[in-house]
Amino acid sequence: MHFFDSQLGIFLWILGQCLIVTIGVLISLAFLMYADRKVWAAVQMRRGPNVVGAFGLLQSFADFLKYIVKEIIVPAGANKFVFFLAPLISFVLALVAWVAIPFDEGWVISNLNVGILYIFAISSLEVYGVIMGGWASNSKYPFLGCLRSAAQMISYEVSIGLIIIGVLISTGSLNLTSIVMAQSGNYGILSWYWLPHFPMVILFFISALAETNRPPFDLPEAEAELVAGYQVEYSSTPFLLFMIGELMAVVLMCALITILFFGGWLSPIPGVGDGILWMILKMLVFFFLFALVKAVVPRFRYDQLMRIGWKVFLPMSLGWVVIVAAFAQMGVPGYARWIVGG
Repeated sequence: MHFFDSQLGIFLWILGQCLIVTIGVLISLAFLMYADRKVWAAVQMRRGPNVVGAFGLLQSFADFLKYIVKEIIVPAGANKFVFFLAPLISFVLALVAWVAIPFDEGWVISNLNVGILYIFAISSLEVYGVIMGGWASNSKYPFLGCLRSAAQMISYEVSIGLIIIGVLISTGSLNLTSIVMAQSGNYGILSWYWLPHFPMVILFFISALAETNRPPFDLPEAEAELVAGYQVEYSSTPFLLFMIGELMAVVLMCALITILFFGGWLSPIPGVGDGILWMILKMLVFFFLFALVKAVVPRFRYDQLMRIGWKVFLPMSLGWVVIVAAFAQMGVPGYARWIVGG
């Protein structure tokens, strides 16, 4: 019997896959944070990180070491167990969602039949880390910040879920690999779902900004009125875990946009080979858009944020589900791909 057919071999194989994805994602986050700060700096016509390492490339690692060696300060009236559990939950939930993300055909830790449902469930749970952190701090500003975050994330999860339903109706599968393969065709970029589902691509992108508390929807941590929101009492490593979890959620949203609407690892040019490089390149493009929005769009008021979510995005995404279902039933090209890859 082959070693990798034994229980120990299977365990080591899965562990190795998990370590590769985990290390790859964490290292990429360091450079993505650097890129985020550089984009912000370029918009404001300043240099940004440029001292630590060549061109400032090691700045994120220097910040990481700074957070590790700083003192952990816990408020006197805080619930210590929940106080430390909250950032750990935020970090772990953001990490385990990557289990179902396919980077190429067959390049996925667990090719779940309900992959999109799994990721949606994990992203819904991430609000608990924020709520627990705000409540356990025993302070008014964090508590207000976590309440804002709970309302905001729940509001925009509804529209994200309805937008995803439209894609699922077109594909006829909850499997992420199947969703990508359903977008393969003879027309390259014109075969992807961004074209038939174009209005929802914009809504999904904006909802992803709100779901991950990114500007202009970073109201749970708005420094103008809440100092730093739910994480104001955190320092050192717990604060770092919150930040890593938040950035990882942003990158996960970039991966989801790529998979759902832009063909995942599929090549945009007919005849050019598919592969993981296309997946990474598309994710980088969307991360650049996330960074650009952070730099150029002013922050919304909280009432504006909630009004957009419930009075604009919810009716539009719900109406789009009805439209896509009707088009799929009528067999309109691009909306009815019940046979994967058809």
